[in-house]
Amino acid sequence: MPLIRLAVTPSAPETREALGTALFGAGCLGLHEDGDALVTVVTSSAEDAVLLEALMGAVRGADGAARVELSELPDVDWSQEWRTRIGAHAVGALTIVPPWMAEGRDARTTIVIEPQMAFGTGEHQTTRCMVRLMQGVIRPGDTVADLGAGSAVLSIAAAKLGATRVAAIEMDADAIPNAEQNVAQNGVAGQVTVLEGSAALLLPLVAPVRVVLANILSSVLVELLLPIADAVPAGGAAILSGILVTEREEMLEIIATDGHWRVASETAEGDWWAVGLERAG
Repeated sequence: MPLIRLAVTPSAPETREALGTALFGAGCLGLHEDGDALVTVVTSSAEDAVLLEALMGAVRGADGAARVELSELPDVDWSQEWRTRIGAHAVGALTIVPPWMAEGRDARTTIVIEPQMAFGTGEHQTTRCMVRLMQGVIRPGDTVADLGAGSAVLSIAAAKLGATRVAAIEMDADAIPNAEQNVAQNGVAGQVTVLEGSAALLLPLVAPVRVVLANILSSVLVELLLPIADAVPAGGAAILSGILVTEREEMLEIIATDGHWRVASETAEGDWWAVGLERAG
């Protein structure tokens, strides 16, 4: 069955996040970036025609001036097409690879991720920003919560860096099997537990943890700042991404106003920014 590509280009950078939130709220299962555009794919079935109309309505409601492009994708074997699009990414001491590039690599420093719909293959800048900052924060023996874990790439990275207890929290039921598969394939099932549910509800149940990882939309991060602070003791840390570079100053102001954190580190790649925070006493 042919696939339909929906590409939405925001009319202004500040509407990007609202568009992403609206698309997910209308039933979108996944988005990726193609230049300035947010892109998703649906089938050409009658059922997905209803979904497509809902997505179009969400776009109109969030940014009526956004540019919308619909196109039919060629009939290809997407299970094989992944192989041409996914590569190896060295981030500090760790390397993120798909299974077909894992042979011969040091398992202690290699994170093997099976590319599926779950977010987090190493292809996105926010994932690489998180892994980069984690290497100055995660200590042997740490307890960690990974919020919006997706493929569990960050949870696996935390375990490879020495964390002994990691809660990979993900609310998308479709992402859970991929996360569990990746945890098992990387040999860290004894350290990483995949939990399905809301970060706001589950984080207090796994607390206290020394480090919280959260690579989520910035609007969600703002809502989670207090629950994260409640879960992390003084001297603990949080690493946040999913934040546009253009949102940096606003986010720094929110962090300062919150009063629980001090900025310890930051990094950026492309349009995306990540920040490492230390919990104040």
